[in-house]
This record gives sequence, C-alpha cells and structure tokens, in this order.
Amino acid sequence: DKLKGLLELLPEHDLPEDLKSKHCKRCVVVGSGGILHGSELGHLLNQFDIVIRLNDAPVQGYTDHVGNKTTIRMTYPEGAPLSEHEYPPASLFVAVLFKSVDFNWLQAMIKNETL
Repeated sequence: DKLKGLLELLPEHDLPEDLKSKHCKRCVVVGSGGILHGSELGHLLNQFDIVIRLNDAPVQGYTDHVGNKTTIRMTYPEGAPLSEHEYPPASLFVAVLFKSVDFNWLQAMIKNETL
C-alpha cells in the first residue's frame, strides 16, 4: 500500500520517450570501483549507445578516464551521488529500493522533505 501510494505521487511510471526509442546495440555498465582511473578510456565509453553508471561513481573530474555520457544512473538510496552535477538532465535516475527505509527515502524525495 505504501509503495502504491508513492507511485501515485510520481509524475510518470514509464520510461521517458527518448529512452524508449533508443536501440541498445552497444551498451556499457560503468561501476564505482575505480578500476578505470588512469585508463584514459573516456572517449571510448562515450561512443556506446547507452551508458549505465552504478552507485556514486563520479564523472566530474574524471571524464578522461570514465567519459561524460550517462544514460542511466542506478543506485540504492545510500549510494546516490551527493553532487547535483552527477545527474545530467538528459539521463534517467533509477533508485533500486528494497528496504523499508528506502521507501521512506523515496517519500522524502518526492515530497521534498527531510529524512
């Protein structure tokens, strides 16, 4: 019931149209382990059709190594980046919720409340 009520507060329940229309011919998942630091693979990662970033892996300041393209950012609430610069307007943020406190976090985010 709590989840149903929260979903009703969200403006949409489906993928944005621009993401629906993308074809994922070449996709990449970029984790947050730091293994790309020093790799200078940013230009290569930017060439993928869809770039999925996990948790709070930073982009700003590391674009030479991790690229600057983010199509989807997936994370648990506690792993969400704190910097607003890590949420490009054209990207999709996906919160992975599974604990009761995660639903409290979602409600606070939707209603612009403190948690």
